This record gives sequence, structure tokens and C-alpha cells, in this order.
Amino acid sequence: MPLLRSLPDNATLADLRSRFAELLDKLRPYAERLMRGPSPLTEGERELIAAYVSGINSCRYCHGVHSQVAGAFGIEIATFDKLMTNSELASVRPKLKPLLRYVRKLTEAPSRMTERDAAAVYDAGWSDEALFHAIAICAYFNQMNRLVEGTGIIGSAEAYSQAASRLAASGYAGSPRNAVS
Repeated sequence: MPLLRSLPDNATLADLRSRFAELLDKLRPYAERLMRGPSPLTEGERELIAAYVSGINSCRYCHGVHSQVAGAFGIEIATFDKLMTNSELASVRPKLKPLLRYVRKLTEAPSRMTERDAAAVYDAGWSDEALFHAIAICAYFNQMNRLVEGTGIIGSAEAYSQAASRLAASGYAGSPRNAVS
């Protein structure tokens, strides 16, 4: 049950966006650019980070949706169970693991980030731009997780699937895309 009285039972993020469009629609262009625009990270890797951060935060809605969106971009859904229990054993490219460690620490203990954390990312072959994109995705989904959890949106498997299909097909701006990987 949502925590905001103005939301319907079994509210989704679409319901929240509809109710508070004047604020939340301002985030759409940023999210579209971040998650679908040019980046050193593939769309699947960006969705993987989004789902991973959401899983760390125990945000059922965002984790449920973005793990499926990542699946639409070629990331195996089974990867997420392993990521959440032991990320080092997850079947992701070894180059991604330092980025995933970085966003985990940034989510759990942001004031404890060190040069060594960044060095591990650089040593894996990532650029400043790639690290910044991972940081920005982490920050955006920490914000979205708090909006979703703070308003009591939980959703259902059906809601996750519907939202994931929309995001995979139309992106974050809410308009149809020409092609989806």
C-alpha cells in the first residue's frame, strides 16, 4: 500500500509520475541522456548498474524493473541473484567488477570513497568518463530508490514487466525509440 494517500493501491512509478509530473517529468530528459545517450558503458551495462544499485538498496520496484530492462539488452536475468549474494562470482565481464564494487561502496558508504577505489576502476581499463557515468547512474538510482520506497511503491511482477517493456521500447523520455538492442 502506498504511503501517499493520493496514490492508488498497488501504485506504480507511472502513478507517481502522473501525480507529481511537475517535478518528476524534469528528470526524464536527464535519465534518457544518462541511460540511453552516448556512453562508454553499453545500455545493458547501465541497466545492470541501475538494477544492482536498486538491489543493494532493497528497492523491489526498481530492482524488479531494471533487471528485466537489462535482460532486454542482453544481460542474463540469473546474473542478478549472484550479484546480490556474491558479486565476485557473478557472470559479468571481469572489467565490470571494479565498477560494480565502486557503485556498491558509493551506495553504502559514500563518504568513504578513496583514490584506491577509483584506481581499481582505472586499472581495469575504464576512463574518467566511464567512471563518471557509473557514478551518475548510481546517484540517479539512489534518488529514484528513495522516491519509490519513500512513497511506498512496491508493485508486482506484472507491473515490473510492463514498466520494463516500456523502458526497453521507449526509453526514459517516454517516446518510442527506433531500435532496441
